Amino acid sequence: MDDHSDQTRKPRADAVRNRERVLEAAKAVFNAGGPEASLEAVAKRAGVGIGTLYRHFPTRQDLFEAVYRREVEQLSELAEQLKSAKDPVEALRQWLRSNVEFVATKKGMSAALALTFQSSSELAAFSMDRLTRAIGSLLARAVEAGQMRGDVSPEDLLRALVGMCYMHDQPGWQSSVLRMLDVFVDGLRCSQRAKPRRVPPSLRSWR
Repeated sequence: MDDHSDQTRKPRADAVRNRERVLEAAKAVFNAGGPEASLEAVAKRAGVGIGTLYRHFPTRQDLFEAVYRREVEQLSELAEQLKSAKDPVEALRQWLRSNVEFVATKKGMSAALALTFQSSSELAAFSMDRLTRAIGSLLARAVEAGQMRGDVSPEDLLRALVGMCYMHDQPGWQSSVLRMLDVFVDGLRCSQRAKPRRVPPSLRSWR
């Protein structure tokens, strides 16, 4: 009985590992972008056959959507971890910086994602809800601690982040955006450390 159970579980574990390897490889390949961003390149980087890739992701669109969802989930998990950080402003800064890599991956599959979003309002709603909640929870902590101004919304921060990323398309754009993010976050700090204060109504729902 035990031998049979082990045999039936093993393929499942292998399948899960293969799927994660494919997703991690796809993220790297799409991040690099260009003509290299092919499914064959993804399979090669993951160390699996192209047939294995297609078993998990029958179409390119399936793979693009899975990579995107995985990135959003990871950013949500990161926000939860950062909520316990001692410095709420630095926690927010770290989360925003992590988003730059996420945007780089999106850029590598922008055309495909555009089609996916057109056909799947659920995916757009899923990503907006998760990302807004993530950044909102971190922003609320910083405001409540008296370290950041409270007249900025989570949506404002996301729009600013996306704007910075998509205004830079030259090689090395990520370094430029990271520098600008630092300037942006520092500009949102209170000029003097204030006493802890109540979170504005616009941010309370994100706590």
